[in-house]
Amino acid sequence: MVFYVTPTVALEKYFSNPSKNKFRLGNLVLEGSVVHPASSPEIEFIVTDLITDILVRYDVPLLDLFREGHSVVVEGFVKPIMDEIRSEVMPKNVSEKAKSKDCYFVATRVLVKHDEKYMPMEVVASRRLIGKIQSLDRYVFFLSG
Repeated sequence: MVFYVTPTVALEKYFSNPSKNKFRLGNLVLEGSVVHPASSPEIEFIVTDLITDILVRYDVPLLDLFREGHSVVVEGFVKPIMDEIRSEVMPKNVSEKAKSKDCYFVATRVLVKHDEKYMPMEVVASRRLIGKIQSLDRYVFFLSG
């Protein structure tokens, strides 16, 4: 059972077959990326696996548990960015990595964690690969099996 895919895996799959654009995407909300456009319930933020960033748009207010730098899982689909909407979809705070992808993620559902010490195994694995976690003692993991 796949709980979610990382931004890197999702975009690899999308670019190899754009008709397969529906995913459960997960990892970290990039610090400083959350934007609430004026007079709109919509929220925009970047999900990153520290290799690939993707802009996520969601049109429902989020719970207070949603935070930058924390884990998130979003369900939805990847959508290409057309030139006529590029300035609307790519606000100034969007990372260069996300801008370079020419697509964004339209979330239909956002799942956030409630325990600050929980970190999905996939996040730990991807962060360990690039040296972001030295000790795993303080994290709680969900193991399926």
